[in-house]
Amino acid sequence: MIETPEFIFVYGTLRKQIVSNMHHVFAGHCEYFSDGTMNGKLYEVCGYPCAIESGGVNDKVFGELYKMLDRKRVLAWLDDYEECSDRFPMPQEYSRKQLSIELFGGGSVVAWVYLYSHDVSKLQQIISGDYLDG
Repeated sequence: MIETPEFIFVYGTLRKQIVSNMHHVFAGHCEYFSDGTMNGKLYEVCGYPCAIESGGVNDKVFGELYKMLDRKRVLAWLDDYEECSDRFPMPQEYSRKQLSIELFGGGSVVAWVYLYSHDVSKLQQIISGDYLDG
């Protein structure tokens, strides 16, 4: 596994199949690298997904891996988008963490991922692990 903090893994509204202004802004500062999965579980919040880590071998969240062209700028923008920058009060909904992402073509990389910070017990799990299936 190559440690590459210039990668970001997205599993929801920033994916290329989701037609949104946010994806177009995001894609303007990143290059698509590969589809992949992280070990985790996916949930529906209120019209958008959230992911948490999981140790379950079969618990997969599907998404896309991007290489950030300007890591500092992209992460600052995404921290604001995910409301986990210093501009937002604690407890914040998401936190950013580096996780291992399994690539569809084989291999893995370390990438930044935004993980849900609140209780998921009352949320609807997206069993497939793929937000595009919902």
